[in-house]
Amino acid sequence: MKNNKFIYIALCSIGFIACEPEFDQPLEGTPIAVQSAGEADFSNYVSIGNSLTAGFADGALYRSGQENSFANILANQMKTAGGGNFNTPFMTDDIGGFAGFEDNFGTRLVLQIGADGSRTPVRLSETASNDITATVEGSINNFGVPGAKSFHLAFEGYGNPAGIATGMSNPYFARFAQNPNSSVIGDAIASAPTFFTMWIGNNDVLSYATSGGSGILQPTPTTTDFSMIPPPGGDDISNPAYFGGVYSQLIAGLTSTGAKGVLVNVPDVSTIPFFTTVPFNAIPLDQATADAANAGFAPYNGGLQLAFRGGAISAKEAARRTINFTAGQNAVVILDENLTDITAINAGLLNIRQATDDDLLVLPASAFLGTPNAANNALINGVSAPLADKWVLTPEEQKLLSDATNAYNQTIKGLTDDNPNIVLLNANKLLKQLANGGLISEGTKVTSTFGTGGAFSLDGIHLTPRGNAVITNELIKVINKSFNATLQPVDPNRFKTISLK
Repeated sequence: MKNNKFIYIALCSIGFIACEPEFDQPLEGTPIAVQSAGEADFSNYVSIGNSLTAGFADGALYRSGQENSFANILANQMKTAGGGNFNTPFMTDDIGGFAGFEDNFGTRLVLQIGADGSRTPVRLSETASNDITATVEGSINNFGVPGAKSFHLAFEGYGNPAGIATGMSNPYFARFAQNPNSSVIGDAIASAPTFFTMWIGNNDVLSYATSGGSGILQPTPTTTDFSMIPPPGGDDISNPAYFGGVYSQLIAGLTSTGAKGVLVNVPDVSTIPFFTTVPFNAIPLDQATADAANAGFAPYNGGLQLAFRGGAISAKEAARRTINFTAGQNAVVILDENLTDITAINAGLLNIRQATDDDLLVLPASAFLGTPNAANNALINGVSAPLADKWVLTPEEQKLLSDATNAYNQTIKGLTDDNPNIVLLNANKLLKQLANGGLISEGTKVTSTFGTGGAFSLDGIHLTPRGNAVITNELIKVINKSFNATLQPVDPNRFKTISLK
């Protein structure tokens, strides 16, 4: 195929050609007015969750990200309302990752500006100083564990250093677990919280989504004893019944000593930049290249017509699967497991079609589309070499995610409806607002636009410090309204967005 280089160059800077990002300095020494806890008690606030709670950002956990987690910002606002110390298991540097484990835990992303003005997220080349075997001593308040799903919080031994090499435990929790047999929720309850926030459940759908739907929806549990059910793992969607049982047990434990708190529900993953940045029609072709591509797919298109006339597929499916390129922007070619398998008719009639605006391409596809195929350099990824399942979320996969997310959120809302001491922050609604025009918080507007919107970091999943400040203000609204507190909001504009290399 001609003009391969043309295709690649046009794709390599997706998301950074429209407008300039903002690069503000982090908050330093902002005075806090005297505040009241109202009917709440902030003397021992703990936060429970995953990477969003920990302050993970730009594809890594690093110190300044932790300092600007929503939990840390909120704890700071609580201090003049009776709030105590908020202890975080800080990483040792601002590089991110663990020394010697770069393949599994990479350094953080920063924005590199090329000589041609292109903007590309790249990993820091420095070596991390964080020792994966080092532990943090003393009491902890931020129980955010990157990678944790709902059931991981109750898993005893999830922080056992001996299980890190085999993947049976989590190195982030191993850094601060009270003992090798600890569970995250057990340690959190043992710390005797007076107030808590819990934001968990994102990873129960996110790992399936970021893998392009490579996993499955776990089957319905056959028993109500959730401690006996093998937990879903890998890239699977946690079964909603399993999630509901585990989540309810987590909340029962946290509220058993009278602690009040806020539950944050699960956002719709289709609203975050990881899935909204790369357009379905991301392939730019000139007329000559389009003609060459069409000639290459002519036998495939002809085979579809034969399959239709033979009754193997409908006219509608034949039209949906027909590949056609024109001069200009073109839809990428993808594999779709939901299409009818007609390879028995002809092995060349693969389950492929061109993407539509109902499909979601994952963010890493921006660096893969238009490049030569590894197995055959004559083929181009996304054109003559269809994208594998891991690069795309199809409508069918999105529905599985949406149904599970809605079920999770029904569980969470039900628990807040039944207990006046725990209230709900609707993060699902907030992130949809970020994706549809943006949110204005204390005069500062943020959106979910990748690289320039201010809310999301360079991994397209986790929040920037400014995004965390906005979430903090939303939490403060809920806390003030529900518990008659007078916590003051923060100024999001005083918190940075993304970092340049």
